[in-house]
Amino acid sequence: MIFWIVNCSIAFLICVFCAGIIIPQILLIAFRKRLFDLPDERKIHHCAVPRLGGIAFKPVVFFTVALLLGINMVMGHSEMLSEIENDVRPLAFAFCSIMVLYLVGMADDLIGIRYRAKFVIQILCGMMLIAGGIYIDNLYGILGIHSVPLWLGYPLTILFVVFIINAINLIDGIDGLASGLCSIACLLYGLTFLMFHQYIYAMLAFATLGVLVPFFYYNVFGNAEHGKKIFMGDTGSLTVGMMLCLLSLKLTMCGTDDNTVHINPMVLAFSPLLIPCCDVVRVYLHRVRNGKNPFLPDKNHIHHKLLAVGMQQRSVMIIVISVSTVFILFNILLSLYLNVNWIVLVDILIWTFTNIRLTKRIGQLQSRQATNK
Repeated sequence: MIFWIVNCSIAFLICVFCAGIIIPQILLIAFRKRLFDLPDERKIHHCAVPRLGGIAFKPVVFFTVALLLGINMVMGHSEMLSEIENDVRPLAFAFCSIMVLYLVGMADDLIGIRYRAKFVIQILCGMMLIAGGIYIDNLYGILGIHSVPLWLGYPLTILFVVFIINAINLIDGIDGLASGLCSIACLLYGLTFLMFHQYIYAMLAFATLGVLVPFFYYNVFGNAEHGKKIFMGDTGSLTVGMMLCLLSLKLTMCGTDDNTVHINPMVLAFSPLLIPCCDVVRVYLHRVRNGKNPFLPDKNHIHHKLLAVGMQQRSVMIIVISVSTVFILFNILLSLYLNVNWIVLVDILIWTFTNIRLTKRIGQLQSRQATNK
């Protein structure tokens, strides 16, 4: 256990260091080649900002994990291989899916890709996870369902992968929001996998957290006018989204055998993704109800609503990340005493009530502004 904790800590530090070096170089190249995310009526930023920060994510994570595995082999820790030999197949397919989405995201950031093509590729990535043996095989009591047959588990897994990837992609609307939410998720997954003795997945979680930390700094505190600000772009959101799919799905397959407090695995796996998932469902339903294409962007996400009531961008980011953290802790605590269906119901009611209140508040502000004019 101590051996793997040290490796996870080193993986985190190496990723922080490498990403901290690479991101400024990406900024330099982006400005030299004029590769910017230009502002428009839908976007929050007002200056040209590079959106290629996600280019650093996958190479740094893969390099770090491979480097540490190699160093441990050289140092004679051959037992490390025996501990992860059962994970070679799922990790091989998962790494392939992350690589595919990394390339797709980069192409989308540079030249643009139609959303239909991205959906097809995301479905293929979900199939790769299934080929690796990672899929939904148990709902742990959600809707009274426990063991899930393969004919249902496979399509559920593909639906879940497409859903989560797009939820992470769409929540990336203001500085620090997507990276902050994903950092909280990676921290929880890393600690949970250590508890479940799934050490290679803990290393992946902490390595991903490591690349998000320096990106968060440049994204939130970087000055756009001085060329120090960067966005993760689709390269980053698709890559991190796929990594979260891998970690959350693997967590649902760990069961509760090694979990002495008997926390429902579904609660552990999906609580960190609750806000992006609830937000994307509400936005899609809103677009359909208003006769709009549910896959075309608008300004109706939760962060747009909070901005509309007069909050500053950084305050919105802090509030949403804080609420997500509270949801995670709240759900984990409730799972010790309540059935998982009651937890899901409580989460939905809280989310719905909050959005109704925000919508009413926005309406009141708009009416007041119209009256003043």
